[in-house]
Amino acid sequence: MALTRRRLAFAGTPEFAATALQALLDAGHEVTLVLTQPDRPAGRGMKLQASPVKQLALSHGLPVSQPTSLRLDGRYPQEAAQAQQALQAASPELLVVVAYGLILPRWVLDLPPMGCLNIHASLLPRWRGAAPIQRAIEAGDAQSGVCIMQMDEGLDTGDVRHRVEVPILAGDSTTLLHDRLAAAGAQAVVHTLAHWEDCPRKAQPSDGVSYAHKIDKAEARIDWQLPAEVIERRIRAFDPFPGCQTDWAGVRHKVWRASVLPLASTAKPGTVLSVSPSGIDVACGTGSLRLLELQRPGGIRLGIEAFLHGSDLRPGMTADD
Repeated sequence: MALTRRRLAFAGTPEFAATALQALLDAGHEVTLVLTQPDRPAGRGMKLQASPVKQLALSHGLPVSQPTSLRLDGRYPQEAAQAQQALQAASPELLVVVAYGLILPRWVLDLPPMGCLNIHASLLPRWRGAAPIQRAIEAGDAQSGVCIMQMDEGLDTGDVRHRVEVPILAGDSTTLLHDRLAAAGAQAVVHTLAHWEDCPRKAQPSDGVSYAHKIDKAEARIDWQLPAEVIERRIRAFDPFPGCQTDWAGVRHKVWRASVLPLASTAKPGTVLSVSPSGIDVACGTGSLRLLELQRPGGIRLGIEAFLHGSDLRPGMTADD
């Protein structure tokens, strides 16, 4: 069966979205316009930096639009109107949306004849919202996945056309799971477009709804009163952002990797139990945690042996409240 070459517009911003855009181009689809977030300051010099989607689009010579908002009645009506004109001129059959970062108003949803298709990194209706990958790891889910969803005006409430399950492996961080889900999502959207008639819309079930709220920097601080397994999952979930952190003797340490120990301790949670080349063992509300990769202020991530060369941590020290 010959591939139906679709005329698409694409809306996305981070690397997750760029993976999908490349897959659509590789599959032979025509992308007539790319929407992405405005350039943002980044890096040590805080210079303006184009999003991964913009960089990829420009490398393929694709037209790019970067409105601050798409709401015609919002704070940036002129930018929204210009984006509307660009979309109308692009005349897409379908708009593919992947981690774009802007709410799509009704006029956008109604513009393409085939509507708007979204790649969402969870098995809907579980983990609707902004941080599905992080929240799945934090909750201890054994399974994640991607859904190709026909968008409506709700928060990830649209009908699902295709879904792919992706297991969450022991030791998975958000970084690792993100890359596997990005690849799965890219393949899934290409499959959906190639088998459109075989991917009918299916309403999401009303049971099992949960929300993946945006990650807040305040969540980075380790609460040692929690069970060791909960803290360990948070360390993986918040890698690379915002990174879990704790203070000993006024010095902030970021913790990037740890393992759960089946050791009960009567020490105050947050107390360093032992320091050795095997790891730094710390008492938790339940059980203990062995820290394996840390970072000092202004430094880089270090494995335990390299970290201990310049460390003042010693048994008996307790995390600052």
